[in-house]
Amino acid sequence: MFVVFEGIDGSGKTTISNRVAKALRERGLAVEHLREEGAFASKVTQGIRDFCRDACNMALTPRAELMLYLAREVQLSDEVLRPALARADVVIADRYFYTAAVLAEGRDLPPEETAPLVNAAANGLWPDLGILIDVDPSVARGRRKVAKILCPDRRATSRKGLTGSGLQLRLRAAYRALAERDPDRWIVVDNTDAELGRVVQILIDAVAEARGERAGAMEAARARLAAVASPVRPPPVDDVRSALAAFLSWVDRRAVREPTLAAYVLAGTAGHGIDERRQALATVAPRVVARGLRGLADAVSWQLRRQLLEIAPAEVAAGLSEAAAESNEAWSMRELLADVAPAEVAASLDGLDDETAWALRAELFSRVPEAVLESLALLDVPRAWALRERWVEVRGGLARATATYARARALARSVAGLESPEAWKMRKAARDAAPVSALASLEGMTSEKAWLWRERAVGRAPKAVLGTIAGMDDARAWGLRASTALRCREALSSMIGLDHPTAWAIREDCLEIWPPSVIKSLGVLVSGSRGQALLERALAGFSDQISLLKQAAIIATGANLMRSVMAA
Repeated sequence: MFVVFEGIDGSGKTTISNRVAKALRERGLAVEHLREEGAFASKVTQGIRDFCRDACNMALTPRAELMLYLAREVQLSDEVLRPALARADVVIADRYFYTAAVLAEGRDLPPEETAPLVNAAANGLWPDLGILIDVDPSVARGRRKVAKILCPDRRATSRKGLTGSGLQLRLRAAYRALAERDPDRWIVVDNTDAELGRVVQILIDAVAEARGERAGAMEAARARLAAVASPVRPPPVDDVRSALAAFLSWVDRRAVREPTLAAYVLAGTAGHGIDERRQALATVAPRVVARGLRGLADAVSWQLRRQLLEIAPAEVAAGLSEAAAESNEAWSMRELLADVAPAEVAASLDGLDDETAWALRAELFSRVPEAVLESLALLDVPRAWALRERWVEVRGGLARATATYARARALARSVAGLESPEAWKMRKAARDAAPVSALASLEGMTSEKAWLWRERAVGRAPKAVLGTIAGMDDARAWGLRASTALRCREALSSMIGLDHPTAWAIREDCLEIWPPSVIKSLGVLVSGSRGQALLERALAGFSDQISLLKQAAIIATGANLMRSVMAA
């Protein structure tokens, strides 16, 4: 029997498929998993996957990407899948040719062109059972972020992530449509609020019963899944106070089964009701709670930093930024953490230009030169240029210094926002090995050269491009936002607090697509009558979205106003 698990990144399909495989083996079945613990059984397939993932290959076109995705599955099928089917009772795949078809749809390739290619590549081999692990994209994103906090990934940014959050919405819709078109083959599992153990048990029984050709096995599995995996719907929300209550209720439910995700959702929030939960979760998810303190300067956040100083030193150090960057307590913590988390301490100096910051950079440079280099972003002062030149010299010249991703990224980040000829020289040198970082270094820049880079990259990396125009209020920035907002929510993130006719038009157009981002984009404008009206409409129509409830909770506690004052 051939079983395929599909779903968007962060849906839980890899975890669930591996648990199902293990349990079926315990029942005495011969089971082969083509992607055991996340690694493909074929080195060639894994190599193609890594190539497609690597953002250094940012220029890869959608058609070329489709061909590569098909090639990786053809290799896996010929090398591993077909032989496994001849000897195993059950063969499980974590992704199949469906992924290539769905991604092509998400990239806007015409189905009439892609379907023949996909069918030819599959060569008639399709699964007996498809299991779609469906999930709210915001929950999936939270799970991916938690995984990166607990197991940091030093690789380059994923190519898929360059497109922005909109791609995950399109992929989810395409997967669901796929399952609806072929209901006899597919079981859909809503893994947004499900209890993992019960879901896995139902799927184990479904696979075993389907293999035995038991009549009604699929229908029985769907009924049992509906009973245990239906998302919990919050009560009606009328205003930010009731939204805050619904948000806290969601956190409480999630904390029982998935405390790390509950802690992640609390990141960047503070205030009555929230503080108690942060303190409770700090004992079970200390590193995630510590990472969520980034930029917060309230009394409870400082208390949590002191509490977590020894348990999560790297995360505490990394969070000494923004409003928390220059307090006396921040400097004391940096001194305590410099030996155990030097890179994170150096990163927390980002943009700081006082004597204490320079003294600490000098102390850390020999240990973590790249992290110190990155902290020079936005600094166009003689000492910053002297340190950049020293780093290049230590690394053997500009060409050798930018030969690896990590070093090229550090150099690109160090010249973020800088327009001088020397900055452009360094940016260009870093572009081949770290193209996304080089692009991101255009932060706030308005020159013709900066706009030319943006125009060339926006088709492949709209998320990175939009990140460079945050807060910009000029015609070209508005044109870029207007042309991308319906597909890339980062357009909204780039206009927080901006009161402009185009901004309001974008908010109206995007309310049903990106309600949390629309409300976040209001910033202090949420206090006005127009902002209040938009907030009320969002809550009335989309209060089942945890990201929207979080934005409303931030407004209810006044955290949005506090951050705006500190930023000013």
